Amino acid sequence: MNKNFLFSALIIGSGLFWQSCGSGNESSKQQQGAPQGQPAVPVTTAVVEKQIVSGIKSYPGSVIPLQETKILAEVSGYVTKINVTDGASVSKGQVLYEIDRIRYQAAVDQAKAALEIAKATLQRGEKDLSRYQTLSEKDAIAKQTLDNAVTEVSNLKAQVQSAQAALTTAQTNLQRAVIRAPFSGVVGISLVRTGALVSPGTTEINTISTIDPITVEFQVSEREIAEFSAYQTGKSATEISVVLPDGTTYANLGKVTIIDRAVDPQTGTIKVRATFSNAQNALRAGMNLTINVKSTSTSEQNIIPFKAVQDQLGVYNVFVVNDSSQAEIRPVKLGLKVGEQVVVESGVEAGEKIIVDGLMNVRAGTKVAENAPTADKAAQK
Repeated sequence: MNKNFLFSALIIGSGLFWQSCGSGNESSKQQQGAPQGQPAVPVTTAVVEKQIVSGIKSYPGSVIPLQETKILAEVSGYVTKINVTDGASVSKGQVLYEIDRIRYQAAVDQAKAALEIAKATLQRGEKDLSRYQTLSEKDAIAKQTLDNAVTEVSNLKAQVQSAQAALTTAQTNLQRAVIRAPFSGVVGISLVRTGALVSPGTTEINTISTIDPITVEFQVSEREIAEFSAYQTGKSATEISVVLPDGTTYANLGKVTIIDRAVDPQTGTIKVRATFSNAQNALRAGMNLTINVKSTSTSEQNIIPFKAVQDQLGVYNVFVVNDSSQAEIRPVKLGLKVGEQVVVESGVEAGEKIIVDGLMNVRAGTKVAENAPTADKAAQK
Protein backbone atom coordinates (compact mmCIF):
# COMPACT_ATOMS: atom_id res chain seq x y z
CA MET A 1 0.00 0.00 0.00
CA ASN A 2 2.67 2.45 1.00
CA LYS A 3 4.80 1.38 -1.95
CA ASN A 4 1.97 2.05 -4.39
CA PHE A 5 1.36 5.46 -2.82
CA LEU A 6 4.99 6.42 -3.12
CA PHE A 7 5.18 5.21 -6.71
CA SER A 8 2.09 7.24 -7.69
CA ALA A 9 3.44 10.38 -5.97
CA LEU A 10 6.75 9.97 -7.76
CA ILE A 11 5.07 9.77 -11.18
CA ILE A 12 2.85 12.80 -10.48
CA GLY A 13 5.83 14.85 -9.23
CA SER A 14 7.90 14.00 -12.29
CA GLY A 15 5.07 15.03 -14.58
CA LEU A 16 4.70 18.36 -12.81
CA PHE A 17 8.48 18.92 -13.03
CA TRP A 18 8.66 18.33 -16.76
CA GLN A 19 5.57 20.45 -17.34
CA SER A 20 7.17 23.28 -15.38
CA CYS A 21 10.43 23.03 -17.39
CA GLY A 22 8.55 22.96 -20.66
CA SER A 23 6.59 26.10 -19.87
CA GLY A 24 9.83 27.84 -18.77
CA ASN A 25 11.54 27.06 -22.10
CA GLU A 26 8.53 28.24 -24.01
CA SER A 27 8.50 31.51 -22.05
CA SER A 28 12.22 31.99 -22.78
CA LYS A 29 11.67 31.42 -26.48
CA GLN A 30 8.87 33.96 -26.49
CA GLN A 31 11.14 36.53 -24.82
CA GLN A 32 13.95 35.90 -27.32
CA GLY A 33 11.57 36.28 -30.23
CA ALA A 34 10.31 39.65 -29.01
CA PRO A 35 11.38 42.67 -31.15
CA GLN A 36 14.55 44.27 -29.70
CA GLY A 37 15.29 47.18 -32.21
CA GLN A 38 14.56 50.85 -31.73
CA PRO A 39 12.13 52.62 -34.09
CA ALA A 40 13.70 53.99 -37.29
CA VAL A 41 14.88 57.61 -37.11
CA PRO A 42 13.27 59.87 -39.72
CA VAL A 43 15.86 61.67 -41.85
CA THR A 44 16.10 63.63 -45.08
CA THR A 45 18.61 62.43 -47.64
CA ALA A 46 20.30 63.74 -50.76
CA VAL A 47 21.93 61.92 -53.64
CA VAL A 48 25.62 62.47 -54.39
CA GLU A 49 25.79 64.06 -57.85
CA LYS A 50 28.52 64.77 -60.40
CA GLN A 51 28.80 68.30 -61.80
CA ILE A 52 31.24 70.71 -63.40
CA VAL A 53 31.92 73.06 -60.50
CA SER A 54 32.78 76.74 -60.58
CA GLY A 55 33.35 78.60 -57.33
CA ILE A 56 35.69 80.57 -55.10
CA LYS A 57 38.58 79.15 -53.08
CA SER A 58 39.64 81.29 -50.13
CA TYR A 59 43.06 81.34 -48.49
CA PRO A 60 44.57 83.44 -45.69
CA GLY A 61 47.37 85.58 -47.07
CA SER A 62 49.83 88.29 -46.15
CA VAL A 63 51.31 91.16 -48.13
CA ILE A 64 54.99 90.71 -49.07
CA PRO A 65 56.94 93.42 -50.97
CA LEU A 66 58.89 92.31 -54.02
CA GLN A 67 61.93 94.05 -52.48
CA GLU A 68 62.47 94.93 -48.85
CA THR A 69 65.65 95.58 -46.90
CA LYS A 70 66.81 97.02 -43.61
CA ILE A 71 69.04 100.08 -43.87
CA LEU A 72 72.08 99.64 -41.63
CA ALA A 73 74.99 101.95 -40.92
CA GLU A 74 78.16 100.85 -42.76
CA VAL A 75 80.52 103.17 -40.88
CA SER A 76 80.60 104.45 -37.33
CA GLY A 77 79.92 108.03 -36.35
CA TYR A 78 77.25 110.54 -35.41
CA VAL A 79 74.24 111.16 -37.64
CA THR A 80 74.60 114.74 -38.84
CA LYS A 81 71.65 115.01 -41.19
CA ILE A 82 68.38 113.24 -42.04
CA ASN A 83 67.23 114.06 -45.57
CA VAL A 84 63.98 112.06 -45.70
CA THR A 85 60.71 112.25 -43.80
CA ASP A 86 59.19 109.18 -42.18
CA GLY A 87 57.07 107.11 -44.57
CA ALA A 88 58.16 109.03 -47.66
CA SER A 89 58.52 107.66 -51.17
CA VAL A 90 62.12 107.73 -52.37
CA SER A 91 63.95 107.04 -55.60
CA LYS A 92 67.02 104.88 -56.14
CA GLY A 93 70.22 106.69 -55.15
CA GLN A 94 68.46 109.41 -53.17
CA VAL A 95 70.40 110.62 -50.10
CA LEU A 96 68.61 109.50 -46.92
CA TYR A 97 71.08 110.03 -44.04
CA GLU A 98 74.52 111.57 -43.53
CA ILE A 99 77.11 110.53 -40.94
CA ASP A 100 79.89 112.83 -39.75
CA ARG A 101 82.43 112.80 -42.61
CA ILE A 102 85.29 114.86 -41.18
CA ARG A 103 87.54 111.96 -40.19
CA TYR A 104 86.67 110.00 -43.33
CA GLN A 105 87.60 112.98 -45.51
CA ALA A 106 90.84 113.30 -43.55
CA ALA A 107 91.55 109.63 -44.14
CA VAL A 108 91.06 110.15 -47.89
CA ASP A 109 93.43 113.11 -47.91
CA GLN A 110 96.04 111.15 -45.98
CA ALA A 111 95.72 108.17 -48.33
CA LYS A 112 96.12 110.42 -51.35
CA ALA A 113 99.31 111.93 -49.92
CA ALA A 114 100.71 108.50 -49.13
CA LEU A 115 99.99 107.39 -52.67
CA GLU A 116 101.78 110.40 -54.14
CA ILE A 117 104.84 109.73 -51.96
CA ALA A 118 104.86 106.08 -53.04
CA LYS A 119 104.63 107.05 -56.70
CA ALA A 120 107.46 109.58 -56.39
CA THR A 121 109.66 107.06 -54.61
CA LEU A 122 108.93 104.54 -57.34
CA GLN A 123 109.89 107.02 -60.06
CA ARG A 124 113.22 107.67 -58.34
CA GLY A 125 113.89 103.97 -57.97
CA GLU A 126 113.07 103.36 -61.66
CA LYS A 127 115.53 106.09 -62.69
CA ASP A 128 118.22 104.55 -60.53
CA LEU A 129 117.52 101.15 -62.05
CA SER A 130 117.78 102.55 -65.58
CA ARG A 131 121.15 104.15 -64.78
CA TYR A 132 122.46 100.95 -63.17
CA GLN A 133 121.39 98.93 -66.22
CA THR A 134 123.41 101.25 -68.49
CA LEU A 135 126.47 100.97 -66.27
CA SER A 136 126.06 97.22 -66.02
CA GLU A 137 126.18 96.92 -69.80
CA LYS A 138 129.60 98.59 -69.63
CA ASP A 139 130.67 96.46 -66.67
CA ALA A 140 131.03 99.68 -64.69
CA ILE A 141 129.21 98.42 -61.57
CA ALA A 142 128.93 95.20 -59.66
CA LYS A 143 126.09 92.89 -60.65
CA GLN A 144 124.92 92.86 -57.02
CA THR A 145 124.19 96.56 -57.21
CA LEU A 146 121.95 96.04 -60.25
CA ASP A 147 120.11 93.15 -58.56
CA ASN A 148 119.47 95.29 -55.50
CA ALA A 149 118.07 98.04 -57.68
CA VAL A 150 115.67 95.59 -59.40
CA THR A 151 114.44 94.32 -56.02
CA GLU A 152 113.98 97.86 -54.75
CA VAL A 153 111.81 98.82 -57.73
CA SER A 154 109.61 95.74 -57.20
CA ASN A 155 109.13 96.70 -53.55
CA LEU A 156 108.29 100.28 -54.49
CA LYS A 157 105.65 99.10 -56.99
CA ALA A 158 104.06 97.00 -54.23
CA GLN A 159 104.03 100.06 -51.96
CA VAL A 160 102.21 102.04 -54.65
CA GLN A 161 99.59 99.29 -54.94
CA SER A 162 99.17 99.24 -51.15
CA ALA A 163 98.76 103.01 -51.06
CA GLN A 164 96.21 102.82 -53.86
CA ALA A 165 94.20 100.18 -51.94
CA ALA A 166 94.29 102.33 -48.81
CA LEU A 167 92.95 105.28 -50.80
CA THR A 168 90.15 103.14 -52.23
CA THR A 169 89.17 102.01 -48.72
CA ALA A 170 89.19 105.59 -47.43
CA GLN A 171 87.10 106.81 -50.36
CA THR A 172 84.63 103.95 -49.84
CA ASN A 173 84.21 104.80 -46.17
CA LEU A 174 83.67 108.44 -47.11
CA GLN A 175 80.98 107.42 -49.59
CA ARG A 176 79.34 105.13 -47.02
CA ALA A 177 79.04 108.04 -44.62
CA VAL A 178 76.27 109.16 -46.99
CA ILE A 179 73.43 106.60 -46.93
CA ARG A 180 71.43 106.37 -50.15
CA ALA A 181 68.29 104.46 -51.14
CA PRO A 182 69.29 101.11 -52.70
CA PHE A 183 66.12 101.09 -54.84
CA SER A 184 62.94 103.09 -55.33
CA GLY A 185 60.27 102.51 -52.71
CA VAL A 186 58.89 103.75 -49.40
CA VAL A 187 60.83 104.15 -46.15
CA GLY A 188 59.39 103.51 -42.72
CA ILE A 189 59.69 105.46 -39.51
CA SER A 190 63.31 106.40 -38.82
CA LEU A 191 64.90 104.52 -35.92
CA VAL A 192 67.60 107.15 -35.31
CA ARG A 193 67.61 110.90 -34.96
CA THR A 194 70.19 113.61 -35.61
CA GLY A 195 73.11 113.25 -33.21
CA ALA A 196 72.69 109.50 -32.69
CA LEU A 197 75.87 107.42 -32.65
CA VAL A 198 75.70 104.52 -35.08
CA SER A 199 77.90 101.45 -35.51
CA PRO A 200 78.64 99.60 -38.76
CA GLY A 201 76.52 96.48 -39.38
CA THR A 202 74.62 96.69 -36.09
CA THR A 203 72.65 99.95 -35.98
CA GLU A 204 69.37 99.64 -37.88
CA ILE A 205 68.42 103.03 -39.26
CA ASN A 206 65.26 102.38 -41.27
CA THR A 207 63.54 99.92 -43.61
CA ILE A 208 62.75 100.44 -47.28
CA SER A 209 60.40 98.38 -49.44
CA THR A 210 58.82 98.53 -52.87
CA ILE A 211 55.07 99.11 -53.05
CA ASP A 212 54.07 98.91 -56.71
CA PRO A 213 53.71 96.18 -57.76
CA ILE A 214 53.35 94.17 -54.56
CA THR A 215 52.65 90.50 -53.83
CA VAL A 216 50.29 88.58 -51.56
CA GLU A 217 51.68 85.29 -50.25
CA PHE A 218 49.45 82.32 -49.35
CA GLN A 219 49.71 78.55 -48.91
CA VAL A 220 48.02 75.97 -51.16
CA SER A 221 47.85 72.19 -50.89
CA GLU A 222 50.35 70.10 -52.80
CA ARG A 223 47.36 68.67 -54.69
CA GLU A 224 46.75 72.13 -56.17
CA ILE A 225 50.25 72.67 -57.57
CA ALA A 226 49.26 71.71 -61.12
CA GLU A 227 46.24 74.01 -60.98
CA PHE A 228 48.24 77.03 -59.84
CA SER A 229 51.10 76.28 -62.25
CA ALA A 230 48.52 76.52 -65.05
CA TYR A 231 47.43 79.91 -63.69
CA GLN A 232 51.06 81.06 -63.56
CA THR A 233 51.80 80.09 -67.17
CA GLY A 234 48.48 81.36 -68.47
CA LYS A 235 47.27 77.93 -69.61
CA SER A 236 44.19 78.35 -67.40
CA ALA A 237 42.32 81.57 -66.76
CA THR A 238 41.21 82.66 -63.32
CA GLU A 239 40.37 85.72 -61.28
CA ILE A 240 42.37 86.43 -58.13
CA SER A 241 41.10 89.06 -55.72
CA VAL A 242 41.77 90.01 -52.11
CA VAL A 243 39.50 91.02 -49.26
CA LEU A 244 41.03 93.71 -47.05
CA PRO A 245 40.96 93.55 -43.23
CA ASP A 246 37.98 95.95 -43.18
CA GLY A 247 35.95 93.49 -45.29
CA THR A 248 36.10 95.42 -48.55
CA THR A 249 37.35 93.88 -51.78
CA TYR A 250 40.49 95.38 -53.30
CA ALA A 251 39.75 96.96 -56.66
CA ASN A 252 42.62 95.43 -58.66
CA LEU A 253 42.85 91.77 -59.66
CA GLY A 254 46.10 89.86 -59.29
CA LYS A 255 48.07 87.21 -61.16
CA VAL A 256 49.99 84.18 -59.91
CA THR A 257 53.66 85.00 -60.51
CA ILE A 258 55.68 82.92 -58.04
CA ILE A 259 55.40 79.33 -56.80
CA ASP A 260 57.97 78.21 -54.24
CA ARG A 261 60.56 75.60 -55.20
CA ALA A 262 59.54 72.97 -52.61
CA VAL A 263 56.61 71.63 -50.59
CA ASP A 264 56.74 71.89 -46.80
CA PRO A 265 56.84 68.19 -45.73
CA GLN A 266 55.31 69.04 -42.34
CA THR A 267 52.15 70.65 -43.73
CA GLY A 268 51.95 69.34 -47.30
CA THR A 269 51.58 72.92 -48.58
CA ILE A 270 53.56 75.19 -50.87
CA LYS A 271 53.93 78.98 -50.95
CA VAL A 272 52.33 80.88 -53.81
CA ARG A 273 52.56 84.61 -54.52
CA ALA A 274 50.11 86.67 -56.54
CA THR A 275 51.19 90.09 -57.80
CA PHE A 276 48.92 93.16 -57.66
CA SER A 277 49.31 96.74 -58.85
CA ASN A 278 49.38 99.01 -55.81
CA ALA A 279 49.85 102.60 -56.93
CA GLN A 280 47.81 103.96 -54.01
CA ASN A 281 49.68 101.84 -51.44
CA ALA A 282 46.41 100.29 -50.20
CA LEU A 283 48.19 96.95 -49.71
CA ARG A 284 50.73 97.51 -46.95
CA ALA A 285 53.63 95.18 -46.17
CA GLY A 286 52.69 92.65 -43.48
CA MET A 287 48.94 93.16 -43.88
CA ASN A 288 46.83 90.02 -43.26
CA LEU A 289 43.95 89.50 -45.65
CA THR A 290 41.93 86.88 -47.52
CA ILE A 291 42.76 85.93 -51.09
CA ASN A 292 39.98 84.54 -53.29
CA VAL A 293 40.73 82.42 -56.35
CA LYS A 294 37.92 81.76 -58.83
CA SER A 295 38.20 78.15 -59.93
CA THR A 296 36.37 75.95 -62.45
CA SER A 297 36.87 72.18 -62.42
CA THR A 298 38.12 70.55 -65.60
CA SER A 299 35.98 67.43 -65.00
CA GLU A 300 32.79 66.52 -63.15
CA GLN A 301 33.12 66.43 -59.37
CA ASN A 302 31.08 64.72 -56.65
CA ILE A 303 28.99 67.36 -54.92
CA ILE A 304 26.76 67.28 -51.81
CA PRO A 305 24.93 69.80 -49.60
CA PHE A 306 27.43 71.39 -47.22
CA LYS A 307 25.10 71.02 -44.22
CA ALA A 308 25.44 67.23 -44.51
CA VAL A 309 29.09 67.51 -43.43
CA GLN A 310 30.06 67.11 -39.79
CA ASP A 311 33.31 68.67 -38.56
CA GLN A 312 34.99 66.79 -35.72
CA LEU A 313 38.24 68.55 -34.80
CA GLY A 314 39.15 69.13 -38.42
CA VAL A 315 38.04 65.67 -39.59
CA TYR A 316 35.03 65.80 -41.90
CA ASN A 317 32.39 63.04 -41.95
CA VAL A 318 29.04 62.31 -43.56
CA PHE A 319 26.42 59.64 -42.90
CA VAL A 320 25.67 57.38 -45.87
CA VAL A 321 22.48 55.29 -45.97
CA ASN A 322 23.45 51.72 -46.88
CA ASP A 323 21.32 49.00 -48.51
CA SER A 324 19.96 47.95 -45.09
CA SER A 325 18.65 51.48 -44.42
CA GLN A 326 21.29 51.96 -41.75
CA ALA A 327 23.47 55.02 -41.24
CA GLU A 328 27.12 54.42 -42.08
CA ILE A 329 29.69 57.08 -41.12
CA ARG A 330 32.26 58.00 -43.78
CA PRO A 331 35.30 60.29 -43.51
CA VAL A 332 35.44 62.61 -46.52
CA LYS A 333 37.95 65.01 -48.03
CA LEU A 334 36.36 68.29 -49.07
CA GLY A 335 37.19 70.47 -52.05
CA LEU A 336 35.71 73.65 -53.44
CA LYS A 337 32.67 75.11 -51.66
CA VAL A 338 30.01 76.41 -54.03
CA GLY A 339 27.21 78.28 -52.31
CA GLU A 340 25.33 75.78 -50.13
CA GLN A 341 27.11 72.82 -51.69
CA VAL A 342 30.63 71.44 -51.48
CA VAL A 343 32.83 69.20 -53.61
CA VAL A 344 33.81 65.87 -52.05
CA GLU A 345 37.18 64.69 -53.36
CA SER A 346 37.02 61.27 -51.69
CA GLY A 347 34.83 59.24 -49.33
CA VAL A 348 31.57 58.96 -51.27
CA GLU A 349 30.53 57.96 -54.77
CA ALA A 350 27.98 59.38 -57.17
CA GLY A 351 24.51 57.92 -56.62
CA GLU A 352 24.96 57.19 -52.90
CA LYS A 353 22.47 58.66 -50.45
CA ILE A 354 23.69 60.84 -47.61
CA ILE A 355 21.78 62.16 -44.63
CA VAL A 356 21.18 65.92 -44.74
CA ASP A 357 18.59 66.59 -42.02
CA GLY A 358 17.97 64.72 -38.77
CA LEU A 359 21.65 64.21 -37.99
CA MET A 360 21.24 64.97 -34.29
CA ASN A 361 19.55 61.60 -33.65
CA VAL A 362 21.76 59.52 -35.95
CA ARG A 363 24.68 57.32 -34.93
CA ALA A 364 26.67 54.72 -36.83
CA GLY A 365 24.37 51.72 -37.38
CA THR A 366 21.15 53.66 -36.66
CA LYS A 367 18.11 52.43 -38.61
CA VAL A 368 16.73 55.37 -40.60
CA ALA A 369 13.51 56.11 -42.42
CA GLU A 370 14.12 58.31 -45.43
CA ASN A 371 11.97 61.26 -46.35
CA ALA A 372 11.85 62.42 -49.94
CA PRO A 373 15.44 62.85 -51.29
CA THR A 374 16.52 66.42 -51.93
CA ALA A 375 18.45 65.62 -55.11
CA ASP A 376 16.11 67.71 -57.25
CA LYS A 377 16.53 70.69 -54.95
CA ALA A 378 20.28 70.25 -54.94
CA ALA A 379 20.31 70.11 -58.71
CA GLN A 380 18.32 73.34 -58.89
CA LYS A 381 20.89 75.05 -56.71
